[in-house]
Amino acid sequence: MSPTTTTILMSSLATGTIITASSHHWLMAWIGLEMNTLAIIPMISKQHHPRATEAATKYFLTQAAASATILFSSTTNAWQTGTWDIINMTSPTANMLLTVALAMKLGLAPMHFWLPEVLQGSTIKTALIITTWQKLAPMTLIFMTSNTLPTTALLTMAMISTLLGGWAGLNQTQTRKIMAYSSIAHLGWMAAITTIMPNLLMLNLVLYLSMTTSMFYMLILLNSKNIKDMATSPTTSPTATTIAMLTLLSLGGLPPLTGFMPKWLIIEELTTQNFTTTATILALSALLSLFFYLRLSYSSTITLAPNTTTTKHKWRFKPTINTALLTTTLPTSLLMLPITPMIC
Repeated sequence: MSPTTTTILMSSLATGTIITASSHHWLMAWIGLEMNTLAIIPMISKQHHPRATEAATKYFLTQAAASATILFSSTTNAWQTGTWDIINMTSPTANMLLTVALAMKLGLAPMHFWLPEVLQGSTIKTALIITTWQKLAPMTLIFMTSNTLPTTALLTMAMISTLLGGWAGLNQTQTRKIMAYSSIAHLGWMAAITTIMPNLLMLNLVLYLSMTTSMFYMLILLNSKNIKDMATSPTTSPTATTIAMLTLLSLGGLPPLTGFMPKWLIIEELTTQNFTTTATILALSALLSLFFYLRLSYSSTITLAPNTTTTKHKWRFKPTINTALLTTTLPTSLLMLPITPMIC
C-alpha cells in the first residue's frame, strides 16, 4: 500500500472518530461511524489473500448492519420525541435498539462472532487498530447515552461477554484470537459499569487501550503469531519476552499490576449498588481469563536450553515499531495500581 493511500486511510480513521465524538446530532455521528468503517476495510483486505478478503467482508457486513440499526434507532427516537440530539434518547424502544447496535459495533457478546475471525484474517497492526482505535467512537456514544441505556440489558451482555471471553480464550493457540477474546471480556467489564458510573467506564477504557496497545506492540516486536512463536521468543529477545509476560498478566488483572485496578473498582461499585450476583460472575470469569493469560505467559518465559529453537535467524527480521508510543503505554499498563486511592 502506497504512503499516500495509507495517509488518506489513517486520516479518514481519525476524522471519522473525531466527527462521532464531537457531534450532538445522530446523523453526524452516523457519518463518522461510516467513515471509520470505509477507511478500515482496505487496510484489512490489503494482503490480497482469501482470508483477508473474508475478514474484510465480515467486518463490512457487521458494521453496516450496526450502523443501519443506529440510524433506525435515532429515527425512531426522533419520530417519537421530535429531536435528533444524542443525549435526548428517551424512547425505550430506541434505547434498546441502540444498545444492540453499539454492542454489535464493539463486538460485545452475544454479537461478538465477527471479532475473532476478523482479527485472525488481518495483520497484527490492523488488529491493533480494530481492537483499540475502532472502539473509541462507539464507546463515546455509549458514554453520552449512558443515562438512558437499559441497565439490565447491559449487565446481561456484560456477564455473557466476560464468561464467553474467558471460556473461548482457553481453546485458542493464535495470539490474535486470544487478544480478540480478551477484548470481548474487557468490553464486558466496561458494559457492566456503564450506567452505574460512567467515569469508571472511561478509566477502564483508557487502561484497556494502553494494555492492549502494549501487548500488540510486544507481539509485533517478537513476531509472535501463535503460542509456539511465544515459546521460542526467550532465546531471541529475553527482555521483550519478560515485558510481554508482565503485560499479559496485567491484562488478566493480576495484582499488583495495573489491570487489577479497574476490575477492583468495578466489583466494589457493583457490590455497593447491590449488584452482587453480577459482581460475583464477573469475578469468577476473571479467573478464566487469567488462566489463559498465565498459560501464554508461561509458554513465553519457559527456560529453553541454548540452540534448541527451530526458528532460524528470527533476529534478522525484527520490525520497526513506534518506540515513543511503546514507552508511553508500557508504564501505564504495568505501574498504575498505586494511584488507586487517589482515584477513589
